[in-house]
Amino acid sequence: MKKWMFSAIAYLIIIIGGYVVITGIIEDSGEDELPEGHHESEDHAHNGHQDRSNEESDVKVLLEADDEVMMISLTDQSGQPVTDLEINHEKLLHLIIVDEHLNEYVHLHPEEIDEGMFQVLHQLQPGSYKAFIDIKPANLSYSVKPIEFSIGEVEHAHEHGELEVDTEFTKTVNGHEVTLNMSTHKAAEEVQLAFDLDLEVVEPYLGAMGHVVILDEQAQTYLHVHPINEDEPIFETVFPEPGVYKLWAEFKQAGTVNVYPFVISVD
Repeated sequence: MKKWMFSAIAYLIIIIGGYVVITGIIEDSGEDELPEGHHESEDHAHNGHQDRSNEESDVKVLLEADDEVMMISLTDQSGQPVTDLEINHEKLLHLIIVDEHLNEYVHLHPEEIDEGMFQVLHQLQPGSYKAFIDIKPANLSYSVKPIEFSIGEVEHAHEHGELEVDTEFTKTVNGHEVTLNMSTHKAAEEVQLAFDLDLEVVEPYLGAMGHVVILDEQAQTYLHVHPINEDEPIFETVFPEPGVYKLWAEFKQAGTVNVYPFVISVD
């Protein structure tokens, strides 16, 4: 009898011991999986943060303007001049300027006068403006952002009125007619901007058949688009958000660079 009892107790101990071991293994396995999933989430969040930080600029831009001259300085985060710029359509730096109402549009090309220093003459009237410094640093991240500045004494900022969307997409400048055709008016989709114009008078301008600059109504989103090939005035881009945009198409026609403005609505 006693022998039977001892055998039963021993068997029960073995069963309980096995259950404890198996439970420990399962719990250990669950603990391993949870931190792994947790780390994976952290990695995704970190990668997302990295993606967003890449949109920030490693280049600091300073613009100073008086009644005749504009000075632009480019420095890195340590304050050293940014000197390694790639040539972008025949120029190191494209300077786009618009007034506060998006009525005036100027495309200039400052000349480098020293390391990281550019200068250009201008004929801007007194008022409030936004500048867009379009460059391609060779080894630094850079995103074009608006820089507000003023010429002369500005009493107060005028209220920014809404842009009036065009109902006709044919413009005539200096006797030349240009028509804009859009493949879609949808945001976040690739859109083709095709221009009908007299190709016999079009000349290469800054290494391309033409140039298109696009700003949203608040002049915060900047797009600079070039033709998809050398033979046709067809451009491709994506409007990031719905809203109203103003587009300036530049073509060199019979020796003169003409600018055709269009105001469009994107759904």
